[in-house]
Amino acid sequence: MWLLRDPLELKEIQLVVAQPIAQLLTYCDGTRDPVELQSALAKDFGVPINYDIITDTLDQLDDAYLLDNERSREAMRSQLAEYRKQPSREPALAGLGYPADPFELTSEFLDYGEQDDLSDWSPWTGRGIISPHIDYSRGGEVYSQVWNRAEIAVKQAEIVIIFGTDHNGSDGRITLTTKPYATPFGLLPIDPDIVDALAGTIGQDAFAEELHHRKEHSIELSATWLHYINDRQPTPMIPVLCGSFQGFIKDGRQPQKDPKIASFTAKLRELTAGKRVLAVASVDLAHLGPNFGDDFAMDVLRRERLIQEDRSLIEAISEGDERRFFQQIAAVEDRNRICGLSSIYMLLRFLGPTTGEMVSYTQCPADQQNASLVSICGVLLQ
Repeated sequence: MWLLRDPLELKEIQLVVAQPIAQLLTYCDGTRDPVELQSALAKDFGVPINYDIITDTLDQLDDAYLLDNERSREAMRSQLAEYRKQPSREPALAGLGYPADPFELTSEFLDYGEQDDLSDWSPWTGRGIISPHIDYSRGGEVYSQVWNRAEIAVKQAEIVIIFGTDHNGSDGRITLTTKPYATPFGLLPIDPDIVDALAGTIGQDAFAEELHHRKEHSIELSATWLHYINDRQPTPMIPVLCGSFQGFIKDGRQPQKDPKIASFTAKLRELTAGKRVLAVASVDLAHLGPNFGDDFAMDVLRRERLIQEDRSLIEAISEGDERRFFQQIAAVEDRNRICGLSSIYMLLRFLGPTTGEMVSYTQCPADQQNASLVSICGVLLQ
């Protein structure tokens, strides 16, 4: 079976497609009409195919907004307009991935830090945080270690910028939103003047994929910890979704030479100059094993090798060297599937010269056989 799911959830249904019919999907590329689809499928199987099978499949795909056509585009426009009417961006995972009740969530967060010894930790007042965006059930201890150590910086910040991975974002796309993020602890205010000024720098592309904010979990999961640490006086937050950098890797281009990225980070520095700013990259690192399409299991040797590769990336981050960080990933064509490449790069470009230290690192299971994993870390940058 094939499971088809729309990550934007334009319609909250999923389709399970039998393997023979799934072959039809490979031909749905916009170059064939239904009769030609029937002919192609019949040629593959060497037997006649009932035309009703083709039309029924297409009808179900269309009903689920899984075809790229005017109907799905209209649904996207309509839902974006509805999102923009809302007073805030509501938490997508509250009650699903973590408790919606603030008292229950506080208790859960306290449990994650129960074994963490902060007795010899000196107050930290730096400028940057690398935080996970994996679910709390697997990454809770890493979240706790990095955010609790950043407590003073969080409470002193006048503005917080969160760069989050846009898992559905276009290549090189920077996506803003005018909506403040809500959490179980209340509402994190937004600075609309800064958002408007940033949008003016990069143009209408800044909001072309704004609907992605609605369901994207990367910013939400760090923003919730931010609010937990500083729930009495929530700091204005600028949420920035960062699209894929795979185009840069494929074309051999350096992101720092992209005019949009350069102008965006320069404008952001200009707009926040003179303020106490805390910048966050809400990211995960490697995604490896059969669950991510690999033909190998993550055995002990592979895990140890990944630790060394991840630590090399973290070393580049800790030295504030975004070029080296990007080049290490590009050199191996992102074979480890770093789910944070663009967000970390944008963070380092914004911070400029910096140094930091890793406070936590772990490898989280990604399947029941423990053959796949996601690696995550917590880093604090001065």
